[in-house]
Amino acid sequence: MTATTITAVGSKPGRSGHRWARAFAFWLASYRRVWRGSVFEGFVSPLFFLAAMGFGLGLLVDAGPGGGMGGVSYVQFIAPGILAAQAMNTAVGESTYPVLGGVKWFRQYHAMLATPLRIPDVVLGHLAFVLMRVAITSAAFLLVAWLLGAIGSPWSVLALPVAVLCGMAYATPVFAFSARQDHDSGFALLFRFAIMPMFLFSGTFFPIDQLPAALQAVAWVTPLWHAVELCRALSLGTPSVADAVVNVGYLLLWIVGGYLLALRSFRRRLVV
Repeated sequence: MTATTITAVGSKPGRSGHRWARAFAFWLASYRRVWRGSVFEGFVSPLFFLAAMGFGLGLLVDAGPGGGMGGVSYVQFIAPGILAAQAMNTAVGESTYPVLGGVKWFRQYHAMLATPLRIPDVVLGHLAFVLMRVAITSAAFLLVAWLLGAIGSPWSVLALPVAVLCGMAYATPVFAFSARQDHDSGFALLFRFAIMPMFLFSGTFFPIDQLPAALQAVAWVTPLWHAVELCRALSLGTPSVADAVVNVGYLLLWIVGGYLLALRSFRRRLVV
């Protein structure tokens, strides 16, 4: 009876079409027990940034000689940037310690691989959970920002899938990085020298043309800058088809490349 139930709920033996969903179900069941602890980091913290920077510092910026940022209020300028940045932060947070824990500390991946699941199933299932987390936090922030008047264009609804793409553009390469770690000390370097500088200097809070030329070039190659630019254009109702194709294509390139690297890292670490 039990075996029949499992076969009916999951995929047929020997077929891999939906096996990744079993890995996703595991992470979802685990999250149901700890979701309250992620509310502040994933939702409340970005709103604090929006309130402090947009409605606090924004009053001073809007009262300045320029009267805002390029003709729009400062809160309307940074809201789409924070949307993309919090998607990045959520994705990276879900792709560091949980991945290392699954490899070394709690060994959930080893348990999964003892079943018919294979490396692609394990990686896709966990990435699907990360995608869900990014989508939920991004949708919640987008709704509240719209209610507060920080985002108003009907095009802004398309900023949600852009934010999700941004999160996954970081999740896949960070999966590859985390699976290769033996200690969590590497994460301190990742956050300090990669994630935090990108959060501050990829156009979230001010245009990157205010940076030196060398730092502008660095910002251009980050997935966050492309996501911020597209989210901002959608939020302000000024999207360009050509720019959107370039930005989305660049994010997809990071997702695909990072996924292939993640598969390679997982195989090297988990397959004997």
